[in-house]
Amino acid sequence: MAATPRSPAPRPLTPVSRVLRLCLHALLFGLLALAAGRAVTDSVPRANWVVAACAAVAAVYGAGVRAPAVHRSPRAAGVWLAGLGAAWTALLVVSPDGVWIAFPLYFLELHLLRLRWAIAAVTVTACAAIGGFVAHTDGGAVSPGAFLGPLLGGAVAVATVLGYQALYRESERRRELIEELIATRAELAAAERDAGILAERERLAREIHDTLAQGLSSIQLLLRAAERSLPQDAPALEHIGRARGAAQDNLAEARRFVRALTPPDLEHGSLAAALERLCAAAPGPRVRFCLSGAPRVLPTPYEVALLRIAQSALANVVRHARADRAEITLTFMDASVTLDVVDDGAGFDPSSAPSGEGGFGLPAMRSRAETLGGLFTVESSPGQGTAVAVTLPLPLEAS
Repeated sequence: MAATPRSPAPRPLTPVSRVLRLCLHALLFGLLALAAGRAVTDSVPRANWVVAACAAVAAVYGAGVRAPAVHRSPRAAGVWLAGLGAAWTALLVVSPDGVWIAFPLYFLELHLLRLRWAIAAVTVTACAAIGGFVAHTDGGAVSPGAFLGPLLGGAVAVATVLGYQALYRESERRRELIEELIATRAELAAAERDAGILAERERLAREIHDTLAQGLSSIQLLLRAAERSLPQDAPALEHIGRARGAAQDNLAEARRFVRALTPPDLEHGSLAAALERLCAAAPGPRVRFCLSGAPRVLPTPYEVALLRIAQSALANVVRHARADRAEITLTFMDASVTLDVVDDGAGFDPSSAPSGEGGFGLPAMRSRAETLGGLFTVESSPGQGTAVAVTLPLPLEAS
């Protein structure tokens, strides 16, 4: 039984915990063997009783160590400690060497009981050890060590266990931070991979639209002009008609490719419609969408960036803000477009916000905005909610 803090979900023993358990087992059984051996070799009165009491303590201890309920239930642990204390009290009655067993008992009580009950149990154990030792002096002089020994042993045990628990909690916090860092790195890698795939899809869509689709459309116009310039009975009209039909079919196919390469969230309508669907599907707080200004068609990279920023900001609201209400506002102005995500949640200190938490994170949103020459701002304070705003300058063809 290592002096490790109790946790709701027991974790596998570390090598240090395993060594501490073995050392505690060895200490207790070694002290019992020493007490029994001294009683036999010194031919003390009631030596058989001492051996029997040592065997009883060892049996109760071994049964508790092997019982799974003792490690899971505080009540079962308390019952076991009471039985172990009764056996130890019997040993104290027949031998002053039973005082030695108090030290491993301190660690058991501190490990298995809540702190306030553990301190009380350690105090009772120390008093019992002092009383047992004094009872065996037969009226002789009692040295101060009889009192200081158990008391100092209990104080050392309490300080040791509390220090170990503090180190354990610190190591657990570091382990959780490392796991969170690994998970965040994996999410960032997935986000970068998805962003790369999306960027490549958008590039292919633009290339197909700007080259193949435009070229096929130009071919159609030229073939139509050629048809009008030829006489009605010209033999070439049939071949021109077939060529124009083939160009028409290929143009339709190219447009299907462009639609297939469009980001899925924007396939079924405009950016405003996609944001409205996002608000309607958000779990947790009530989310409202507002549209301000005259909507206009934005380039695909702009729509994708604004939609992804809205998704990431709303995900932060759902996960961390504990908000009752949130609002997403898309505002079209003469030379820019602005997206605002505001909530009434717990808020935070932006200067100490962890980077990358939850996947995209604030740095990723800022990077998306700045890549398009935009401005990204976050306004928040603890208890005052959060406002995320991104402003993108409209390109000349959209303004």
